[in-house]
Amino acid sequence: MRSSSFFALLFILGLTSCATYYQINQKFNAEFESGKISQAEKTLSSDKKGEEGRNRFLYLVNMGVVNSLMGNYDLSNDYFEKAYVFGEDFKKNYGQEALAMVSNPMVTTYPGEDHEHLLLLYYKALNYLMMGDTEKALVECRRLDIRQYALSDKYKSEAKYRKDAFVHTLMGICYDADRDYNNAFIAYRNAYEIFKNDYKKLFNLEAPYQLKEDLIRTALLSGFPDEADQYRKAFNIDYQLPKNYRKQQGELVFFWNNGLGPVKAEWSVNFTLGNNAGMVTFANQDLGMNFAFPYSPGKEGNDLSNLQFVRVAFPKYVERPAAFQGAQLVGNGETYPLNKVEDVNAIAFKTLQERMLLEFSKSLLRVAIKKSAEYAVRQENENAGFAVGILNALTEKADTRNWQTIPHTIYYSRVPLNEGVNEFDLNIQSSVGPQMNQKHHFKFEGSPRKTVFQTFYSLEIDPRWKMPYY
Repeated sequence: MRSSSFFALLFILGLTSCATYYQINQKFNAEFESGKISQAEKTLSSDKKGEEGRNRFLYLVNMGVVNSLMGNYDLSNDYFEKAYVFGEDFKKNYGQEALAMVSNPMVTTYPGEDHEHLLLLYYKALNYLMMGDTEKALVECRRLDIRQYALSDKYKSEAKYRKDAFVHTLMGICYDADRDYNNAFIAYRNAYEIFKNDYKKLFNLEAPYQLKEDLIRTALLSGFPDEADQYRKAFNIDYQLPKNYRKQQGELVFFWNNGLGPVKAEWSVNFTLGNNAGMVTFANQDLGMNFAFPYSPGKEGNDLSNLQFVRVAFPKYVERPAAFQGAQLVGNGETYPLNKVEDVNAIAFKTLQERMLLEFSKSLLRVAIKKSAEYAVRQENENAGFAVGILNALTEKADTRNWQTIPHTIYYSRVPLNEGVNEFDLNIQSSVGPQMNQKHHFKFEGSPRKTVFQTFYSLEIDPRWKMPYY
């Protein structure tokens, strides 16, 4: 009877250990992806652990997103601020870390990925812009910049994601809306330099046309005609300020958050174990991997070389291709393409890649500790050792948690507004075919010297793609 209960427990552990964070939260994800935002918010609110559990960071940022989508900008920013404070105050729980070494990292409090801590401040700034508060939006942009520099110090590679062009673009947009053209010019120039020096080689992303035009425009408005001419020649753009721009021009800045960012899954590698001169070695010849750790067999002479093969799980990102590939605003007799300004999907992959060596080391050390414990128990009781071995295999799991309601890609455009009511169509092109194209109608009130902000979210994923969240 005890035997059957034991194996039933192992079966349950096996089912739960195979599930990714995405699968565990399937109900919320299905509601969010289908645009049922109010239902998604209710599902999220029903989480009893919520702000107190191991996944509190994800709870807070998801609540921030759904409330922003529902137009509850103040409440959304309350959640994002709590997530920001969590990131500032986060300290590892060493009890959880010790438990993770004999089970898996899913038992620890999720700290958030580097790019996730940046994106929550983007959402805060966007919420303030939607409320017409450019001053507070600028505060969030400055916090973004400070946090970006702090995070960039963690990695030594020259090819690292160390500066964010979109942060400086957004900062320029905020200064621009306040008619602080000199600071807007500086921010746009910083953004352009990051696109040119970093984004092109890291993410194959050129500076958007809109940024180039804004750089020339703010140079002219700041009284820098030579700089404006320099950029006109560099970009091959013959931009001229509209007549009476300073007095009469009202504008719309339109942000399009397209698609959804990647989800985390896991992949595993089979290693052969060797024990030589006080070192335990994990090797996989097919992948050219070889890792060694100091190891002492102890009093009982536990020899890990007797344990020939082990499976080690590591996290990976799985892209969710966006259903749409481009969009334009059409109105007042003109067409304004939306420009790609941030590839969130590519940045997520890059941040995980930058710390992959650390992930390898932690995962291999975890398996070495678990296998050592298994062998020690086997020396005392073969059946108990067998049970520990099965438990080790079932609990071997990568951390598949991540913020899964962020956009795949961010686009934007600046559009002049006439005084009074302006009507525009947002035409969105599908990556599948014209049968899936969309059109959305907007009305904006134009006023001289006033900038109007609008965000639009496309949550659809390419329907041709099957989601292997395993």
